[in-house]
Amino acid sequence: MATVLVIDDDRSILRMIQAAFEQDPLLVLTAQSADDGLKLLKQQRVDVVLLDVMLPQTNGLEVCRQINAHDPKLPVIFITAGGNSDTAIEAMKLGAHDYLLKPLNLDEVHQQVQQALEIRRLMQESVEFSDESPDTLSDESGDQMVGRSTAMQDVYKAIGRVAQQDVTVLIRGESGTGKELVARALYHHSGRSEKPFLAVNCAALPDQLLESELFGHEKGAFTGADRERIGKFEQCNGGTIFLDEVGDMAPLVQSKVLRLLQQQAFERVGGNKTIHTDVRIIAATNRDLEKMIDEGEYRGDLYYRLNGFTIELPPLREREEDLPLLMDYFFRRISKELRKKTQTISPEAMKMLLNYSWPGNIRELQSAVRHTLLIATGSVIIPEFLPENIQAEYQHRLKTGGPPTNEATTTQQRPASAAPAEASFSEVEETLLESAEAPAEETATPEKAHSDSDLASFVNERLSENSNNLYEETLQMMERYLLSRVLRLAAGNKTKAAEMLGITRGSLRFKIDSLGLSIDHIVKVDQDDE
Repeated sequence: MATVLVIDDDRSILRMIQAAFEQDPLLVLTAQSADDGLKLLKQQRVDVVLLDVMLPQTNGLEVCRQINAHDPKLPVIFITAGGNSDTAIEAMKLGAHDYLLKPLNLDEVHQQVQQALEIRRLMQESVEFSDESPDTLSDESGDQMVGRSTAMQDVYKAIGRVAQQDVTVLIRGESGTGKELVARALYHHSGRSEKPFLAVNCAALPDQLLESELFGHEKGAFTGADRERIGKFEQCNGGTIFLDEVGDMAPLVQSKVLRLLQQQAFERVGGNKTIHTDVRIIAATNRDLEKMIDEGEYRGDLYYRLNGFTIELPPLREREEDLPLLMDYFFRRISKELRKKTQTISPEAMKMLLNYSWPGNIRELQSAVRHTLLIATGSVIIPEFLPENIQAEYQHRLKTGGPPTNEATTTQQRPASAAPAEASFSEVEETLLESAEAPAEETATPEKAHSDSDLASFVNERLSENSNNLYEETLQMMERYLLSRVLRLAAGNKTKAAEMLGITRGSLRFKIDSLGLSIDHIVKVDQDDE
């Protein structure tokens, strides 16, 4: 649980802020003096400080300096009674997150605290790299870059090469590939890791607001500019600023960013005083900047300045060997967040996940896992629990004859959670071992095996052909045999068959379709046998 410390000598302000966060998962600590506040700061883990500018016997600016000395990454939000307070402006220059005017607007307090908590998380939680097996991946709090593919190994190496170098980095990749994680990794492994880290999404703000957000503005610079404001480049002096979606900047903002890169200097909106700063810029985009330059939409000189060093992030569809690692990581981590017992994934559901194209990349995978866990019941995740678009794409592949892209996924590549339920696997293993002792009477094929359950013959045949997908082939053969046997017994009645199998009717229907079984053919064969 995050902790907010409020330092203000006005008891009504303390009570108001406490009441404002009663319904939030936050711990609110209060202090009426600077000394009491600093004592609490040393005793407790605090994530955000709300600090009154004017306190008895001390100056808020001095308290801010002491807070910075104690924890330079701790966001401080000033509370001030005057919009023209020089003290508050100076505090912003020291790295304070923002300042709020009295009388307090509780919606604005909420918004500022949430923003500060996110900034605290970005600066505090380091980004770890992992190419380990699913069993050894950590699912503790904090973010990890997971992957053992060649493409991801190249990304790790690139981060290692450039993190300590004080150069501009351009991160390129599709939306959802993890560009912000790379930016944070560069920050945490840099010489500026003890200084601020701020992120700005250039596509999320209108042009004028983006310019003001980055460079600040003078009072009266435009309609609604009722007070002087410090921009991110000034606030982040000495630190690192991450400009996400840098391809969406308007021409005017492009010009000002170019000048900042060249001279580390700028003017606030509506001002003529040159302000000098020292920031490292990490930029990211999913757009084709070269094409934008050719079409006159982007400045070539800015592109070359931003492109001091480029890191290319591969899309998830090009990281097939990383998919099992990523799925296992997210299933375990999100299960813990939702306080749900980690569930096993049925072979059908795993095949569906492995063969999905993931246009939204890592972000979509994380969302799909959360969706699945929220609606899943029981101990096994079946295809019905997956998002509809994943099910639909797989069904389309089956109908159009398109081969699933990951059919050759081996048992070693499959995450531990992808194994069938423990009891079921033990029964299969025992049957295989028993039948392996018997000599194979004739060559087995998947079609024949599913009708006579000759496991030994099927396994021996596939081994002799050096199969590298024996686990999946054997499970598929046994499923065909089991479903055919139960459907015959149920005379083709899907509802009755599903009850006997202990699965839902929808899951049975999916299995029938994915295995290419025909109920009419199964029932007819049974009648012919009679």
